[in-house]
Amino acid sequence: MLDRIDSDIVRKLRNNARLSNKELAEHVGLAPSSCLVRVRNLEATGVLKGYHADIDPESLGVALQAMISVRLTHHSQAEVESFSSKMLSLSEVRQLYHVAGSNDFLLHVWVENPQHLRDLVMHSITSQKEVAHIETGLIFEHSLNPDLPLFEV
Repeated sequence: MLDRIDSDIVRKLRNNARLSNKELAEHVGLAPSSCLVRVRNLEATGVLKGYHADIDPESLGVALQAMISVRLTHHSQAEVESFSSKMLSLSEVRQLYHVAGSNDFLLHVWVENPQHLRDLVMHSITSQKEVAHIETGLIFEHSLNPDLPLFEV
C-alpha cells in the first residue's frame, strides 16, 4: 500500500519521468534527500519498474494500429508460452495481453498500412499452429489516462 506522498511521487513520474529529483521533491513537498529515498524504495519494491519514452507512432511510419483477439486451439502451458514468445518476437506487436474470456490473447500492433496488417495476420499470426481463431479491430485513437488508480492507506 502506498501512502499519499508515494502516490503523489508515482503520479508525477507517470506524467513526466524526466523530472529531476529536486523538482519532484518540490512537487510532493519533501526534502530532496527524503524524496530520493522514497523513489529508490518504490524502485526496489517494484512499484516503479522503469522509465520510458513516449513515442509518436506516426513519426515512425505507423499509419494504422489494431487490436487482434486470438483464440488458441489448446491451452497447455507449452502452447501458451510458445505463442507468447513468437508474438513478442514480432516488431509490430507493441503489447501482448494474456486474457480470460472467449479469447486468449489481445495483441496491440503497429503497422504501416492495411496491406501490412493483412500480411502480419496471414503470415505471422494465423499461420501459427496454436491459433484457432482471430478477430481484428482497428484502433481509431489511443490515449492513456494520466491518473492512476492508486489506493492509499
